[in-house]
Amino acid sequence: MNIFGVGLPEVTVILILALLIFGPKKLPELGKQLGKTLKSLKKASNEFQNEIDQVMKEEDKDESPKSIGSNQNNEINQEKIDSENSNN
Repeated sequence: MNIFGVGLPEVTVILILALLIFGPKKLPELGKQLGKTLKSLKKASNEFQNEIDQVMKEEDKDESPKSIGSNQNNEINQEKIDSENSNN
């Protein structure tokens, strides 16, 4: 078992120290509060990631038509330049 680079012996020592410091009555409350905190952090992280993904998708949609149109304009302009050069 390896959680965040911490093995089973380290986790055991941490749990024993927490039990000695906070006592058996407070430990379940602290565990519950830690679980709620981790859940809310994970939810906030997922929401942030979804917003970033949504912005990236919107930028991709906005850039695609512009790039196609600008490529067509560039080709037309290049043809005009080529035709003017051949006429001279």
